[in-house]
Amino acid sequence: MKKIIFTEKAPAPIGPYNQAVLVGNTLYTSGQIAINPATGLLVLDSIEEETKMVMENLKAVLEAADMTFENAIKVSIFISDMSNFAKINAVYGSYFSEATAPARETVEVACLPKNVNVEISMLAIK
Repeated sequence: MKKIIFTEKAPAPIGPYNQAVLVGNTLYTSGQIAINPATGLLVLDSIEEETKMVMENLKAVLEAADMTFENAIKVSIFISDMSNFAKINAVYGSYFSEATAPARETVEVACLPKNVNVEISMLAIK
């Protein structure tokens, strides 16, 4: 049985999808981009600030499912320019303990929604 996860502390979906779906103990998040949920505006001041907003949006979704980043088991990072990888990775890494960090993939793509530079999704387990 699936449970839809929604929080006003993360951007509302802008299409036929949900922020996350919980099935049993497994949480499947939709990809998050750097939309500030309070203003509805993109945070594109720097790649670091953009990545931080993405991670804060994911944190809010995890919290709505009574989870934290410690529950993450698999993360997918989509970036528009691999030359930003080190900066994105530094911000991303600050949200995890290296000893318990999830599995991950990082893929450069041609274009992301709203022409952002980074989108991140994850799987987490209670």
